[in-house]
Amino acid sequence: MNLLKFAAIDIGSNAMRLLITNVIENDGEVIYKKASLTRGPLRLGFEAFEKGNIGTENEQKLVHLMKAYKHLMIVNDVIGYRACATSAMRDAKNGAEIVRLIKEKTNIDIEIIDGREEAQIIYDSHIADMLEPKKNYLYVDLGGGSTEMTLLVNGKLEKSRSFNIGTLRLLNKSVDKKEWDQMHLWLDSMTEKYGKIEIIGSGGNINKLYKLAGTKIGQPLSRVKLMAVAKQLAEISVEERIIQFGLNPDRADVIVPASEVFLMASRWVDAKNIYVPVIGVADGIIRSLYADYKKGMPIKNVLNK
Repeated sequence: MNLLKFAAIDIGSNAMRLLITNVIENDGEVIYKKASLTRGPLRLGFEAFEKGNIGTENEQKLVHLMKAYKHLMIVNDVIGYRACATSAMRDAKNGAEIVRLIKEKTNIDIEIIDGREEAQIIYDSHIADMLEPKKNYLYVDLGGGSTEMTLLVNGKLEKSRSFNIGTLRLLNKSVDKKEWDQMHLWLDSMTEKYGKIEIIGSGGNINKLYKLAGTKIGQPLSRVKLMAVAKQLAEISVEERIIQFGLNPDRADVIVPASEVFLMASRWVDAKNIYVPVIGVADGIIRSLYADYKKGMPIKNVLNK
């Protein structure tokens, strides 16, 4: 048996996550087992979407968080990592400047990726291996700043599209109606061309909604149950959501707009259920890192200078 450790850093609009995964090679079998997941509730999207840049205070918090993640990778003997930033850093005018600062202060390389790259990373999570081969699936990855939609046909990535519809943008009422219209038209064109489409949901919000609905593990979340939970949450205050449902403060406010996105998407493709496999961008990063490692390609190590 051979044990390897890889890390993925997902710098989103609502939070930053460090996933450390054990990759176990055993008699030709490769097993991926989560070692730890650390979440930093740093909301870069609020400033990036409203002001167009990330302020000094959040910039410094980002540096501190990346230093902490570096130390965690070192003590866990991580041999390779990849750090990806999405919508907030894409929109921020000083995003590239912050990337340079992080490199200078921590020696960690951050990539600001676009929606197409994000879709490819999601596909690299081998989501197709878990699906029925003859069905069409729409993978919906909802973040604070954007929604990435990836169409899988016969287990292969067929189409992908990124929309500037995210939970923080919705919370700030900064999503243009045209963006909703574009999503609706795109989904209509997908159903017209490919027929029936099932939905797979990804992201912390749909994972939490799945649990709140009381869905049995392995079973899909029905649209009816999602509507009921969304209505229940929308009728109470953020403070009441924290107390009654044990939600973190940075989850309690965005979970309602998140439910809106999934409900709209499911209506537009006429999907009665949403499958929630609890995988995402970070899982795809880990798998692609391991694949590169096995091919002998260079991978980033936190100890490299």
